[in-house]
Amino acid sequence: MLKAAGLALLALALVCVPAAAQDEIKTYDGVKLSPYHRDYDNSIRGPQKVAQDTYRLKVEGLVGKPLSLTYQQVLALPTVKEVVKMPCVEGWDEILLYQGVRLRDLLALAGPRPEATWVMFHTAEGYSTGLPLEYLRGDKVLLGYKINGLSLDANRGWPFQLVAPGKLGYKWAKWIVRLELTAKPQEGFWEKRGYSNTADALRR
Repeated sequence: MLKAAGLALLALALVCVPAAAQDEIKTYDGVKLSPYHRDYDNSIRGPQKVAQDTYRLKVEGLVGKPLSLTYQQVLALPTVKEVVKMPCVEGWDEILLYQGVRLRDLLALAGPRPEATWVMFHTAEGYSTGLPLEYLRGDKVLLGYKINGLSLDANRGWPFQLVAPGKLGYKWAKWIVRLELTAKPQEGFWEKRGYSNTADALRR
């Protein structure tokens, strides 16, 4: 009995280890990764602290079944790992190992209506951006919750960051709280200020 109790406490302790105390993955499949921690912040209102106990990820708009999911319900979807380069419009980039759920799996739960072609991402800081529904069904487009083996924190975008391969960094929304499916493309925060709504990294 005591041995079993001790093992249970050890398992609980391992689950509760903060990101800063975990071992960061520095290379993956021979690829050198950019560091998890960084000094700069390019959000519009600074890092957001989202409460896990009240958090709900909403998927609404042109869907057959609107969703309101807890953090753990999202994590219950099949997870994948992908090494992805995020190119910033400012000229720098990061190569990171993301772990997350595929957007197509999440969207399938909501059942996009036939007229839906676009998805807007809304965040806890009031930021928004969008991408075509067809693009978001790609294999490597993720709702990421870990970087380099470490759980996202407030600086890195907890609870979820959009992982959008081939798109410039302003499409990689952090602190995501709501997805909205629409019939036509919509402009987000930077797009309304003149940035491309396609954000193709090859056309920087």
